[in-house]
Amino acid sequence: MLYLVPTPIGNLEDITLRALNVLRDVDLILAEDTRTSGRLLKHYDIQTPLRAYHAHNEHSSTEGIVERLQAGATMALVSDAGTPGISDPGFLLVRACRQAEIKVECLPGATALIPALVASGLPANRFHFEGFLPHKKGRQTRLQYLATLSDTFILYESPHRLLKCLQQLSEHCGAERQACVAREISKLHEDLRTAPLSKLITHYNEKKVKGEIVIVVAGKN
Repeated sequence: MLYLVPTPIGNLEDITLRALNVLRDVDLILAEDTRTSGRLLKHYDIQTPLRAYHAHNEHSSTEGIVERLQAGATMALVSDAGTPGISDPGFLLVRACRQAEIKVECLPGATALIPALVASGLPANRFHFEGFLPHKKGRQTRLQYLATLSDTFILYESPHRLLKCLQQLSEHCGAERQACVAREISKLHEDLRTAPLSKLITHYNEKKVKGEIVIVVAGKN
């Protein structure tokens, strides 16, 4: 049995009672970063063993994990924050477990994109989640495609690339397209700012940015 367990993206209280019970009861927790997950487990006094499972070792370690699951082990997969498999490791292991007919269960819980979308004030009845754009190859192609969408679309971005991303969005979507930059969701310094792309560019051109970032952009009208 493999459980996919969402973990808090900010406030440590943003975790379900069921998630805590699963993390206590499984034989092993697979963690994107054992140090990050270790702090969460320590906060809730969970003693379950941790093992690293991340983008650099998932190809080499998936087969061995599946063999242990087939032998009767129960495991939980967690990422540093949010739901495993959403712009984080998880897909390869889930696919391998499905192919091996191992039961996989995903618990509902924290993810950054939904709070950013709902709180942005932009249409949320239909949306496209893009995740992280390619840094180089294929980036312009994806931006050109996103600019044509009639539905709201959502990006993840790093702080040091935020301004460049907003400038590129303005070039492809138009300076007056409405967008929202959501930073540090569920953390002490949470900040959501909705405005035309031109105004967001002006604001963040004068401001040093830290923290995790979600960009929500209105669809083409």
